[in-house]
Amino acid sequence: MRSAQTTKPTEKQPQMKISDFAAGRARSDQHMAHNMRLLAHHEMNGFGGMGEGIAMQLTNDGRRILWMAHEAAPKDFTAVDVTDPRNLKVVVQTELPHMKMRSNSLDVAGNTLVVARQTKEVNMQPAGIDIFDITVPEKPVLVSHFDCSGPYSRGVHAVWFVDGKTVHMASGAHDFQPHNPKDDQIYRIIDVSDPSHPSEKGRWWYPGTRVGDTQPQPQRLPAQFDTGFRAHNTNVFPDKPDRAYVGYIDGGAIVLDISNPADIQMVSHWNHSPPFNGFTHTVLPLFSRGLWVVSDECVQPDGNDWPKLVWMVDARSDANPVPIGTFPQPPYDTFAKRGGRFGAHNLHENMPVPTSFRSDHLIIGTFFNAGVRVYDTSNPYQVEEVAYFVPATPALAPSGAIQLNDVYVDDRKYVYTMDRTGGGLYVLEMTV
Repeated sequence: MRSAQTTKPTEKQPQMKISDFAAGRARSDQHMAHNMRLLAHHEMNGFGGMGEGIAMQLTNDGRRILWMAHEAAPKDFTAVDVTDPRNLKVVVQTELPHMKMRSNSLDVAGNTLVVARQTKEVNMQPAGIDIFDITVPEKPVLVSHFDCSGPYSRGVHAVWFVDGKTVHMASGAHDFQPHNPKDDQIYRIIDVSDPSHPSEKGRWWYPGTRVGDTQPQPQRLPAQFDTGFRAHNTNVFPDKPDRAYVGYIDGGAIVLDISNPADIQMVSHWNHSPPFNGFTHTVLPLFSRGLWVVSDECVQPDGNDWPKLVWMVDARSDANPVPIGTFPQPPYDTFAKRGGRFGAHNLHENMPVPTSFRSDHLIIGTFFNAGVRVYDTSNPYQVEEVAYFVPATPALAPSGAIQLNDVYVDDRKYVYTMDRTGGGLYVLEMTV
């Protein structure tokens, strides 16, 4: 195992020329970069398989702590001091209770950390969310656990927590029985204004997916692409606190009116599948422009579920969202058979917190083996790629290629991105 200490880029590190990349001559053992520069890399003490939960805390003593969820056991979450982004320091790394669970997702508001708990099988514990006091980052203190376990539930896959009072999440529930086990996670709203006594405020699920629904069950995609009608990202912004922007996997992009959490209503719905291959992951509204950026998630290796895209949607009409284009794709011939997954995944979500970069024009996303990429959407009908960084293959990478999973951009415009299978954390600087 290589050293877990921070590694800093040197002139000796191999890096592809843009002309080589465009011509398809890119090698997986070399960095590929355009308008992005590697500042530091950390392998997370040898546990560099990172999930899709990444958030930044500004501590009472002025430090910046990056909190990251792990993709799989044995590790739970890791916190790294990124005050100096060129000098990374792990401040805490925790263990999961057992090997049949994962954290995958987390968020931070102030000095409160919320971590998702998802089990490999139904009816296991702990499944739900854990709430921690991280006033002293080196010593997270568990405040409470909100239980979401049950005979049909694997717990929580993804959380959104930005206001310090409410957790929006994709979650199972002890009393929610889906017709199909792939449809087990619904949208739930949890009140954590008293973090020691969290409680549910509301829930919504895709009509027809629950046993007892009067609506017909939704038509499923072909078996090789059927990933379920269940919630994934569940984003709520202070710009429109009565709306939840939900990626509902095979159910598409959904906007919900949550002004009355006890009676949530769907106000917008757009789905490209079929004919495409499902898995809507994130719905990112650009409020000033009446647009959504919608990302798919690639979930199969070797381009088997290609194409997985990032879409631009005209959302000026709640009743009629209209796709107007897709983001330029990384070259298929270079990446599809390079190893592991190839296609869209997470976006930097313009988190409405002081430590987050926010832009209605510059969009940053991860593409697994095609790295992290930056797009200028000034012309929404002709989005331009303006920067990218594809790390060299990490040591012992099982797929033989990088698998960048999530990305966060701070208010200083430093880019933090994580590898799914062992590479750990990469800190980048955009030069656009």
